[in-house]
Amino acid sequence: MLEKNKVLLEVKNIVKYYPILGGVFLKEVGAVQAVDDVSISIIEGETLGLVGESGCGKTTLGRAILRLEEPTSGEVLFEGEDILKYDQQQIRSLRKKMQIIFQDPFSSLNPRKTAGSIIAEPLIIHGVKSRNERNDRVQKLLEVVGLKKEHMKRYPHMFSGGQRQRIGVARALALNPKLIVCDEAVSALDVSIQAQVLNLLNDLQSEFGLTYLFISHDLHVVEHISDRVAVMYLGKIVEAAGSEELYKKPFHPYTQALLSASPMPDPKSKKKRIILKGDVPSPINPPSGCRFHPRCLFAKDICSQQEPETKEILTGHQVACHFAGEVGL
Repeated sequence: MLEKNKVLLEVKNIVKYYPILGGVFLKEVGAVQAVDDVSISIIEGETLGLVGESGCGKTTLGRAILRLEEPTSGEVLFEGEDILKYDQQQIRSLRKKMQIIFQDPFSSLNPRKTAGSIIAEPLIIHGVKSRNERNDRVQKLLEVVGLKKEHMKRYPHMFSGGQRQRIGVARALALNPKLIVCDEAVSALDVSIQAQVLNLLNDLQSEFGLTYLFISHDLHVVEHISDRVAVMYLGKIVEAAGSEELYKKPFHPYTQALLSASPMPDPKSKKKRIILKGDVPSPINPPSGCRFHPRCLFAKDICSQQEPETKEILTGHQVACHFAGEVGL
């Protein structure tokens, strides 16, 4: 049984810059500030949704948490231990507890291997030497994700997009992980297939006590699956709250604009659309102060001069805005 409110993952002030090299001697002349001073926490057994426009740093944050990308600075505490201090052998052991489901279910699967071989690969790497034991485990995993025993011998190109993503889910489950990072796990699928995969992820979470970091740009998908939601803009978290609360009453102007642009299922329902001015600034040279101020309808002088602190407006509802609660739809 899960311990109530036990923090499984805590990310503290994580930074990931990509250096830009130039000149004859290829010296560092700048940096892409993909993730800049981000802090989040995920309670065991919950789903944290991470949303934002393309290029805001969502995927980079997820990869940095798993150490698929090495962060520039910060701390990633998993079960209370800073995994950024782990050596390669410790990281290898950590892979059993932390897995990822990739965005594209086709390119993330080896086209030369059968579904059974793909799912069995983590078992081989982590020491399950008995072929019979591996085959039994693969068959059970296929059954868990809604596929059949005969699918073991088929290659990725012989499956539909939804079935390929189920294979990706089965591979992620092979080592009984505690945390799974879902990186745009349903964005490449048709809407009807999206619903099936989301329901599958919910069922698996209930059955195995999984914890998800669910990365997506689709607000409706995140609302369906998440317990809490964090909104990211240009490398920073601008708002975080419980899913229901965030969708009912967003405080940050960027969150309000995102929700206003999201299509409604009911064509008769009307809502005020917020049109943002300009384009997303470059992460190479982000704006001073609040990074959203060049596009914000409510920006004042202080917004361009001083970076806003993250404040708790309501219990569990955090916002990084100088005028949080004073502006709104």
